[in-house]
Amino acid sequence: AGGRARRSGYRHHHPGPAPRCFAGAVDERRRDLAEFLRSRREAVGPDDVGLPPGARRRTPGLRREEVALLAGVSVTWYTWLEQGRAINASRDVLDALARTLLLDDVEHAHLLALADPVEDPAPGADGPATPPPDVLVRLLDALDPTPAYVLGPRWEYLAWNDAQDRLFPGVERLDGVERNLLWIVLVDPTARALIVGWEGEAAHMVRQFRADTATRRDDPVVVELVDRLRRASEPFAGWWDAHDVAGPRTRLRAYDHPVAGRLTFEYAQHVPLEWPELRIVTQLGLPDDDSVERLAAG
Repeated sequence: AGGRARRSGYRHHHPGPAPRCFAGAVDERRRDLAEFLRSRREAVGPDDVGLPPGARRRTPGLRREEVALLAGVSVTWYTWLEQGRAINASRDVLDALARTLLLDDVEHAHLLALADPVEDPAPGADGPATPPPDVLVRLLDALDPTPAYVLGPRWEYLAWNDAQDRLFPGVERLDGVERNLLWIVLVDPTARALIVGWEGEAAHMVRQFRADTATRRDDPVVVELVDRLRRASEPFAGWWDAHDVAGPRTRLRAYDHPVAGRLTFEYAQHVPLEWPELRIVTQLGLPDDDSVERLAAG
């Protein structure tokens, strides 16, 4: 299984959307924060937080005044926050809201990211990702025949080894915003047929992508990707609008490969300490399993 790891060509032939103005980015973040809070409030019942159920609840979950009472803020202030108004919240208040809404660690971090004041980005900050460091490309070569690849901060493919290309050879032919893990999994019919339990895997990836890109929602590349996924994938639109978030998790992932048959790998993501905006994804073989060998032979 020789060969050198493939690098993305970093070609962005599509013009992409015009960059958002700073005020537009702030408004977008406030809308995301408002919708996230509303979705989490509707997911918590009165009995979950020790309140009586009451009568004639017109909407699911807690009422706004109940959240305000439990978090120790005024009803008006919390209502404005859910309406996306131009107000700031201290860390103590956000922590109180996280406790009231029973947020897990990933949801809590997502709340803080959405509420963090948006700074005017430096020129070029939203441009294409830079090439991965050569040491990471050589790491992919060393991992072969284990499938492995490097993702950029928007989940764009930056490099991948021969084993990954044998597992899924669709990356090479894609370009621009479509050379992206989320796009491939959600839109490419080959990926849908390849991944066993596609719906659960895809839903988790959407939740993780929302969490990973919370501070990049005004990035033109992310904006274009989300807009195009909405049009191309009905499941994505539903999952995205749910505002669920998740962190990475190491798990077993199975594939129905057209040549090598049923393959099972341990799927894991690793963040290089020196380049925390990148993700190294490995798919390791299991003890007493010949998936790596069968993939290499194919």
